[in-house]
Amino acid sequence: MTAWFLERMHGFGSADAIVFDGRTYSYAELLESTAQWQEFLEEKGVRAGQVVALEGPSGIESCAGLLALVARGAIIVPMTPLPDAKRTEFHEIAEVEITVTVGGALGKDGGDGGDRHLLRHTGRTADHELYGELRTARTPGLVLFSSGTTGRSKATVLDMTKVLGRYGEARRPLRTLGFLNLDHIGGINTLLHTLSQGGTLVTLADRTPDTVCAAVAAHRIEVLPTTPTFLNMLLISGAHREHDLSSLRLVTYGTEPMPLGVLQRLDAALPGVRLKQTYGLSELGILPTRSRDNDSLWVKLGGEGFDYRIRDGILWIRSDMAMLGYLNAPAPFDDEGYFNTQDAVETDGDYVRILGRKSEIINVAGEKVYPSEVEDVLLEMDLIADATVSGRHSHVTGQVVQATVKLTRPADPREVARRVREHCGARLQPYKVPLLVQVSQDDQHSERFKKIRSAA
Repeated sequence: MTAWFLERMHGFGSADAIVFDGRTYSYAELLESTAQWQEFLEEKGVRAGQVVALEGPSGIESCAGLLALVARGAIIVPMTPLPDAKRTEFHEIAEVEITVTVGGALGKDGGDGGDRHLLRHTGRTADHELYGELRTARTPGLVLFSSGTTGRSKATVLDMTKVLGRYGEARRPLRTLGFLNLDHIGGINTLLHTLSQGGTLVTLADRTPDTVCAAVAAHRIEVLPTTPTFLNMLLISGAHREHDLSSLRLVTYGTEPMPLGVLQRLDAALPGVRLKQTYGLSELGILPTRSRDNDSLWVKLGGEGFDYRIRDGILWIRSDMAMLGYLNAPAPFDDEGYFNTQDAVETDGDYVRILGRKSEIINVAGEKVYPSEVEDVLLEMDLIADATVSGRHSHVTGQVVQATVKLTRPADPREVARRVREHCGARLQPYKVPLLVQVSQDDQHSERFKKIRSAA
């Protein structure tokens, strides 16, 4: 049921498929690596329906390994290198039966693998009922974990046949940066969409503004899919002024609300580049979207295979490729198959504006405060390079607004707090003005370049 994907890739022959570690690999070379992976999996006795964790950098071998496991009919758990405790947690939740480390980096510790890849059997038996559904349907599966910044990560189970079914006929191949890793629905979507179109995926080991801009210049990248947090970092760094970005045609951003000020500055900094807001979840896939304009946060959602409703200001979505469920949590679908995204939204005709997660809304004496709204106002100040707003417990009002800011230049924290309150007081209602202001030089984002908010 998935063989058509590899067959289409055969038609792209000597065209550039993947750039990894400075070297360009053709589709023929990627398919050869995939065939070698298939031989390796056959030799090691990996069977259809087994749960296999694939760990390694997002490069040629990881991509080929993923494709080979799909062809094998396995249930794949893609993972980037993780701390031991987090890796153990993910293995336990996913009931991983086999681990494969790309490149055999851990070969010195022993195990059943060759020089290139290390394969181990964990001794577990994966008997979750969702896995039973995949095995009965004789279809490969995909397990993705949420970022888990506010608790234990949720494990989403997807049918890979439905995931691949989202990629239609080849139309226009583009050179795309693989910004998000393969353990993220955005990274999976970038990989599969690029390869289904005969495009080129450029992978990076290091994702700093300078390395990303240098890669755009060196490899004539046309599409940059990334996050609002990273785009703000890029503007702060000025790296876009140090490299030739003339090849860039499209920048897509998603995973979190975009501050309007950042979007407007980006539009001015990259004239001629289309800026497009995306929307997707591991549970539902990536929805077709259309931004109202380059400097607008209003977006149209949906298309073939997707439908949505808004109930009490919360977005509910129905998707043809929706997950089968969570391995470790109830699935919030209603009787008609609509999924509760927990995202609060506003509407303007056919357009929707994403305000942020319901769980992140700050409740000050019964009044709602959306962190993104306050962050947008804070980023208007030339003193502030970055800002993260969250709720702090209060015995009087339930919660108060707390802002953690990163400065563009050294300043007295007390003066910073005074200026923040003065600026926000002139722009926001009193209950939205940060009562607590902390100055920090630490990064305020996760490894997925998404803001970390913790309510206390």
